[in-house]
Amino acid sequence: LSKELMPPGVLYQNISELPFLFRNMDKEHESYRGRNVSVRYFVKVILERKFLPPLQKEHDVWVQVLGQPPQQNEAIKMEVGIEDCLHIEFEYERRVYHLQDTILGKIHFLLVRIKIKHMELAVIRRETSGDAIQAMGGAAGGPNTVNESQQNVFTETQTLVKYEIMDGAPVKGEVIPVKLSLRGIPADLTPTYTAVNNRFSVRYFLNLVLVDEEDRRYFKQQEIILWRKDLG
Repeated sequence: LSKELMPPGVLYQNISELPFLFRNMDKEHESYRGRNVSVRYFVKVILERKFLPPLQKEHDVWVQVLGQPPQQNEAIKMEVGIEDCLHIEFEYERRVYHLQDTILGKIHFLLVRIKIKHMELAVIRRETSGDAIQAMGGAAGGPNTVNESQQNVFTETQTLVKYEIMDGAPVKGEVIPVKLSLRGIPADLTPTYTAVNNRFSVRYFLNLVLVDEEDRRYFKQQEIILWRKDLG
C-alpha cells in the first residue's frame, strides 16, 4: 500500500512535516522476529530527487493481535515410564494458556526403582518454516497438528527457560507440585502460530526431564497452546 504525500516541487525548509494516514489496512498477522522467518510491518518514506539517487527511510511498526479464550480447555494427563524401573504420572491443569498465565500441575511417582538425581522443567519454542507447512484440523484455540514436508523445511528449537523442580531421589507415592509463571520468562513469548500463510509455524512445549545418578536423561514433551489476552 503506497500513497503520494507531496507532488513534485521544491523543499525550501530544513524541516518539513507531511501528515499521512492509511485507512483500513489489513494487519491479519502479528509482528514476529524469529530465527529463520520474520513478519514485518513498516512505513517506508522515499524522497525522489532529480539527477540524484532517491533518499529513503524505514520505520518499523509492531503489531499485536488479541486472541479469543478457548471454549474448551481440557487438562493434560499422561503416564510415562520405563518397564519395571520407573513409572510416573504428570498432569497439568490446562492445555491452553494466555501469555501472562501460570502453569500449574503435579508429578506423581508411582514406581521408582532407579536413583533419580534431579528433575527439570523447560519451556521450548519450536519454529518451523518452509514451503510446505500445512495445518490439519484443530479447533480454534485448541491443539493443531502440522504436516511437514521433508523438502525445504527448517526447524529451530530454542529453550526459553529451564527450572529445577526437584532435587534428590523421590520415593513411591511422592507428589511434586509444578508452578511455572509464563510472565517470568525473559524471552519474548508469542502466541502459538499454526501454518501462517502456509509458510511457518511457532509451537510451544513443556519438556520434563529426569536425570539419574549416572547422568542418563529421561524426558517427555507435551505441547501447550498460547494466546494473547492483553496488548503489551
